Amino acid sequence: MPRGRTHSEDGDDAAGLSYVVPPVRELRRERKALLLVREERLRDLGGLALERYKRDRFNAGLFVERCAELVAIEARVQEIDALLDGTVHLRREGGTLCECGAPLLLGARFCATCGREAPGAEVRVGQAGAS
Repeated sequence: MPRGRTHSEDGDDAAGLSYVVPPVRELRRERKALLLVREERLRDLGGLALERYKRDRFNAGLFVERCAELVAIEARVQEIDALLDGTVHLRREGGTLCECGAPLLLGARFCATCGREAPGAEVRVGQAGAS
């Protein structure tokens, strides 16, 4: 039997999928490792930007890819923080679980685990200011 809690124990599992919350020590270990990776990638991104600027070979696609990777790391760190401080249970009661069973971050438009669009997420298109 897997360790940790599943949301199916609370009766929230309608699709037969479950999300096992890892033990706190594993979450803290993962969070620490992610923060180290994030710091290194941020440093690398700055160095990459400087070298590309100096050589006049700026590649926006490369920067978008690297920034997206950093945002994904930050999203996972926020998810771990939510698991550690217990707010996931509150959000579960509000029905903010993805179809894959992973908890959704507050205000998330997409699941950080599987990439599906969050239920009830509003896609905002740039609005022109009316004068």
